[in-house]
Amino acid sequence: MKIRVNPKEADAIIRALEAGVVPQRGVRHLLVGRKAEVEEVISSLKKITEGQSDIRFWVGDFGSGKSFMLRTIESLALQQNFVVSTVDLTPERRFYATDGKARALYTEIIDHMSTQSSQNGNTLAVVIDEGINQVAQELAEKYSCSISEVFTVENRKWMENRLIDLTTSFSSTGLSYELGQAMMAYFDGIVSENRPMQLQALRWIRGDINTKTEAKKELGIAKIITDDNWFLMIKNLSELFAGLGYAGFVIDFDEVVNLYKLPRRQTRDANYEKILNLYNECKNGVCKHLFLNFGVTRKTIFDEQRGMASYGALQTRLGNEKTLDQPLINTSRTVLGLKPLSNEEIYTLLEHLTTIYNTNYKSEISLTLGQIQSYMEGQLNRPGAHEFLTPRDVIKDYLELLNLIRQNPTVNVEQFLVTNNGRNTNPVKKSSANKDDEIEVW
Repeated sequence: MKIRVNPKEADAIIRALEAGVVPQRGVRHLLVGRKAEVEEVISSLKKITEGQSDIRFWVGDFGSGKSFMLRTIESLALQQNFVVSTVDLTPERRFYATDGKARALYTEIIDHMSTQSSQNGNTLAVVIDEGINQVAQELAEKYSCSISEVFTVENRKWMENRLIDLTTSFSSTGLSYELGQAMMAYFDGIVSENRPMQLQALRWIRGDINTKTEAKKELGIAKIITDDNWFLMIKNLSELFAGLGYAGFVIDFDEVVNLYKLPRRQTRDANYEKILNLYNECKNGVCKHLFLNFGVTRKTIFDEQRGMASYGALQTRLGNEKTLDQPLINTSRTVLGLKPLSNEEIYTLLEHLTTIYNTNYKSEISLTLGQIQSYMEGQLNRPGAHEFLTPRDVIKDYLELLNLIRQNPTVNVEQFLVTNNGRNTNPVKKSSANKDDEIEVW
């Protein structure tokens, strides 16, 4: 079935794919062969909306679709009114650290937040504004007054009491009182037209205030967000977002392979222990309205020397690598392998891609099923294709083919296919960008 895509989405998709990255917009138009996984995610999101929590590990090697799956989860969650953040782990952003790297990960999570109505940055302020406006509307109905009357110094106590009721109801306390103070400071900044106070409140929530002295002086808050307590704040935020009218908080962690690359076992184990903590709290219901997803390679999970399997308590929870290769589908597992697309699914993907390409360039390129099959045969028959050819490679090469057809309209399509297949007789080798499991010393 032919898809329908608007020009803005088409442009975003083509630009991203030509650069070899996953599109942030319109990813649903490229979604083929993941029906069972999508249905499982939708089911999980429903449970998160109801107050549960969950954690999933999406396993695949370089170019297999891990990042694409995380973007799909992000897209589905945004449609369901979640606050969503997708971040990459790096040498400077980890789950556990004592030198600010864990807090840097927290700040990255906040900086990359999106909602259905705000996907272009500065989302923290948008979420707080929308939440406070919703609370103000509830208070206006309760006290039979206008919303503008809620935003007055005289009626300040109404908002303060409502925020106290909200934050003290959290199942995870942690920094809930301090979060309530920051929210109230933000509200006071609105009422008094004190923009600096609003910015200080946002800085505290973002983790930008580095000392308790500054937090006390600027906001009267006695604690700050640190390497040790950042996940407590995440749990509080997930409940805050739910209390402000959102469905919950979805966080997607990509490039988790960077933990596998850490040179010191002690540092790796400390990060794996933190992941164990996240796992236990999500599975035991300690967290509310929170969904965590990890994009990981096989070695990152199952390598008993450096991977998560090297940390005994995690190994028993994440299961056996053999379960990933079973032909039967079981999407209820916490660790889910991303199986390669079938030839039929790849054909469908390329048909969709042709439609998107034509929409973007206002062209009328039309390839028959047989011509697409001819292109794929040329790709799959290359030496090394079974081991190293990835969907990313196929898509980039197919876009190159479409570019040649569009820019050289006098040449027959069949000639392009013959030329393309002849050009692709060279063996497929490991991509120079594929450094997922290479050990690096930082």
